[in-house]
Amino acid sequence: MRYDAWAPRYEAIRREFGFPYAREEAAAATLERLLRPADRREPLPRIAPRLEGGDAIVVGDAPDAGPPPLWRLPPAFDRPRIVAADGATVACLRAGIVPAVIASDLDGPVPSEVAANERGSLVVVHAHGDNVEALERWVPEFPGELAGSWAGPPRSALLDVGGFTDGDRGAYLAEAVGARAILLWGFDFERVADDEPARAARKRAKLGWAARLLGELAATAAAPVLEWRRDGTLVPYRTGSSVTTTR
Repeated sequence: MRYDAWAPRYEAIRREFGFPYAREEAAAATLERLLRPADRREPLPRIAPRLEGGDAIVVGDAPDAGPPPLWRLPPAFDRPRIVAADGATVACLRAGIVPAVIASDLDGPVPSEVAANERGSLVVVHAHGDNVEALERWVPEFPGELAGSWAGPPRSALLDVGGFTDGDRGAYLAEAVGARAILLWGFDFERVADDEPARAARKRAKLGWAARLLGELAATAAAPVLEWRRDGTLVPYRTGSSVTTTR
């Protein structure tokens, strides 16, 4: 998505959740400083060869979802490329799947992402106002290729192609670099793994935005956006489908 189309959507998100823009900018500056010179090169041309022309399977971290059952894909989807959303990396690695790309704001099981990065995954690290400490702690630990993203205007080292949570950011990224199709596995916008009422309500509100944004992507993307259900069926994604991720 073009930034000028995305910016008003994120401004609405920022107002709803009270994200101070100054903190977003500070996080972006921190990430730029921490990235190695090679990882500050323009992100999209480095990501595109991993996803362009293939069928991108964006793997969410919904409860009990597990890894995508690649053997159940119809023959038409013969070029799968895995995009893992943060904590979904664990399930992928346990199944012997090394994601092509990982979208992460570093609030999940980051050691698994470091391990996948060492095995060849490109990690797109997202900077936002609440994760400066995580950026400082973890960015230097990644041995492989990184790219950076944030929620403001694209910079030479940081992309912004749309998306709010790790999962929908992964889908927007796949569309931006020319994936042939986008399959959503392991998404659930209803269940929240938090017993504290205020935090759970906030997470559900974020998931509501993720569902809405994926619906907008499905309505406008050149590539079809499909929900891959547990029974093996593939259906066009619609807002309100059973498919989630968390920021």
